[in-house]
Amino acid sequence: MSKTARSWAMRHAKCPRCRRGNMFEGGLYHLGSNGINLNCPHCRMIFEIEPGYFYAAMYVSYAMNVAEGGLIWVSTYLITGNNDSPWLYLATILGGLVLLSPLNFRYSRVALLYWLSPKVHYHPELDVAEIK
Repeated sequence: MSKTARSWAMRHAKCPRCRRGNMFEGGLYHLGSNGINLNCPHCRMIFEIEPGYFYAAMYVSYAMNVAEGGLIWVSTYLITGNNDSPWLYLATILGGLVLLSPLNFRYSRVALLYWLSPKVHYHPELDVAEIK
């Protein structure tokens, strides 16, 4: 499968093994259940490979928050034209990070499974409409 198919699967939070099943139940900003599925609905891969596996996603999420906070700070600086009020920067950075927290929750786990896990590999034979 090409890199564009892999990036499509990552953007849509699909299973890293079959790239068909959804990793999460509910939408990105769905107020009900927004947790990760225990198993892939398509190939039945267990997402939490070992107990506490997603603790490493906290570090990925932290790095994402730092990068996003920096981008929000630069954007605020450019839009307001060097406003010296620390409260403006504090409000925009914290507000932006709160709005981006569901995105960080989801994509820190996706990045962990796709890029950082040596235990998960793509199986093209599972990337079919029906598994027999």
